Amino acid sequence: MAVLQESPWYQQILQEGVVIGEQRGEQRGILSGIELGLELKFGELGKEIFSEINAIENIQVLETILASLKTVETIEQLRQIYQNRE
Repeated sequence: MAVLQESPWYQQILQEGVVIGEQRGEQRGILSGIELGLELKFGELGKEIFSEINAIENIQVLETILASLKTVETIEQLRQIYQNRE
């Protein structure tokens, strides 16, 4: 096992796994913030739109959605933001 762990391939795979894990953690954190923001701002209607947003994998789009929750006034305004960026 020690020989395997010293292998450059093993190290590369391990590093890629760490990067993927970090990205997924960041994505989950942003989604959690979006979910809370939607619930606070739009109540039950916010929960309905979250299923659409939860399918988005692009972290930059998710960050834009999260930031936009401060300024949008309707769910349709929010939809326009992420539908135009996908």
